[in-house]
Amino acid sequence: MIKLVALIPLFPLLGFLINGFFGKKISKGLSGTIASLAVLASFIISILIFVDLEEHKEITSHIVPLFSWINSDTLKIPFEFLVDPLSSWFLLIITGIGFLIHIYSMGYMHDDEGFARFFTYLNLFIFFMLLLVLGNNYLIMFVGWEGVGLCSYLLIGFWFKNTAYNNAAKKAFIMNRVGDLGFLLGIILIFVTFGSISYDQVFSIASGGNHATVTAIALLLFIGAMGKSAQLPLYTWLPDAMAGPTPVSALIHAATMVTAGIYMIVRSNVFYSMSEEASQVVAIVGVTTALFAATIGLFQNDIKKVLAYSTVSQLGLMFLGLGVGAYSSSVFHVTTHAFFKALLFLGAGSVIHAMGGEQDMRKMGGLKKALPVTFATMLIGTIAISGIPPFSGFFSKDEILAHTYEHSPTLWFFGQVASMLTAFYMFRLLYLTFYRKFRGTHEQEHHLHESPKSMTIPLIVLAVLAVVGGALGLPEFWGTTNWMHHHLDSIIVHKNPSILNHEKEWMLMGIAVVSAGATIFFAYMVYIKNSILPEAHDYKLTGIKKVIYNKYYVDEIYDMIIRKPLDAMSEAYKYIDTKFIDAIVNGVGDVVNGSSSVVRKLQTGHIGFYIFGMVLGIIAILFFTFIK
Repeated sequence: MIKLVALIPLFPLLGFLINGFFGKKISKGLSGTIASLAVLASFIISILIFVDLEEHKEITSHIVPLFSWINSDTLKIPFEFLVDPLSSWFLLIITGIGFLIHIYSMGYMHDDEGFARFFTYLNLFIFFMLLLVLGNNYLIMFVGWEGVGLCSYLLIGFWFKNTAYNNAAKKAFIMNRVGDLGFLLGIILIFVTFGSISYDQVFSIASGGNHATVTAIALLLFIGAMGKSAQLPLYTWLPDAMAGPTPVSALIHAATMVTAGIYMIVRSNVFYSMSEEASQVVAIVGVTTALFAATIGLFQNDIKKVLAYSTVSQLGLMFLGLGVGAYSSSVFHVTTHAFFKALLFLGAGSVIHAMGGEQDMRKMGGLKKALPVTFATMLIGTIAISGIPPFSGFFSKDEILAHTYEHSPTLWFFGQVASMLTAFYMFRLLYLTFYRKFRGTHEQEHHLHESPKSMTIPLIVLAVLAVVGGALGLPEFWGTTNWMHHHLDSIIVHKNPSILNHEKEWMLMGIAVVSAGATIFFAYMVYIKNSILPEAHDYKLTGIKKVIYNKYYVDEIYDMIIRKPLDAMSEAYKYIDTKFIDAIVNGVGDVVNGSSSVVRKLQTGHIGFYIFGMVLGIIAILFFTFIK
């Protein structure tokens, strides 16, 4: 069964080719069906391979060679796939959530003129993400890494007639290139140090590597992860990625692109286990990002922007877990986050669909009666992300925070504050969108309706997963088996055994639940009990509210210290190029043209003139000869 792994990325690639070449010639229904079935086929094979791997646990990893790719005297890179507990689990997330998003997209994008093109890009996105997690060396991972970057550019700027959307796509592409340079340098340093970039060869000899070199490798790889998974300071592209259609947001934020950085660090955990300094950097950047993004989410009014900053914050918590050595806990949170974040984004898409494209929560309200399924499922997703038991987000988030407390109570405190803020702004979103009176136009209210089944069924499936997903990682001190830990046990080089006693674990759980409940109640008092609404006009905001609403002016700072100086340099070089370099080049040409226009007049065509010229030449030769 393992040998069928090559079919997993092949099916989405075929879907991409079919829709790419023939999408305009077939119906929308057939186009969407082909794309969805391609991902479904990959999902089914992923399940079969996962089951096969679970039944034969005595062999934890399988290398499936496909063909010889690069073969030189010093560099030999085969094209082969690695099937192990980590890659097989990510295959399920990518294809399972990806399939639900494809089904949802058939309803959401039904009236869009670029329907076939949209599904072409979606299939290509899935293909590259599958390539990223299946590759058995860093170069194949890098190909998939760059591929998902390309697809994000295509999908964020899908409605390319809108200049702002194109700018958002370019921003995502360029900012990811910054991180990708770090990743590429890390791969080069791995090859120079260990003579290979294949996982099995590198990891088997990495323990004997120089500490400083290993730390450099880990930090360079992390720079790549910072770009792809939107960590400070390379995070600003992700909120702007909301320019793409809502299913794209769900795919990028839940199942594919932003989880690539988590996967890469977990796959490379041997380097981070050897370098406490690099791990500390990962933890500090993660918790800082989590807290920073959570504060921005407090005052955002665009329903998708709130979820975008929520994603950045949750990714920060995952990196916090990676930094303290809780690798399996971070993968657990990747999993539960895929459930409830895909649910929340698709739920937001259902709201936007009902509102005729409106995304401002200040113009919503009272939607729970008109959109009962959307409301119920988004309520579940909101409770899950807020960390309320027994929903999935509670178990995965609490596990990361417990490991963080072992490592550093200070980091735990900031992580806990970020979690509290998450509960507040998520219930703020829920209250402003679904409760009290409708604040939109009469025409919008007249057309309010629940989304079609193609959109609500994926919501229901994801809601169920958001409820029961916590069973994958129940706390072991409850007397249960933490399945996720045991599943990834063979992947993690350095285990992070729990040293907390049961009383402290119960205490941390209690603090998490009480703090989340308190912030939810506070949000209720503000937005329901006291009916306080965000300012209708942004210019009325003052003080710290204005600073946070404007995202701490980070984009403006980047413009001032990076973009504008580069633009000024470009203008200066343009002036030098046009006024000096072009003048020199064109001047040489002008001299040649001018002199040739004079000399050419000597060619008169008269034989007598030519004889006269020859005589003058002979006289000149004789003259100079006698002078010597």
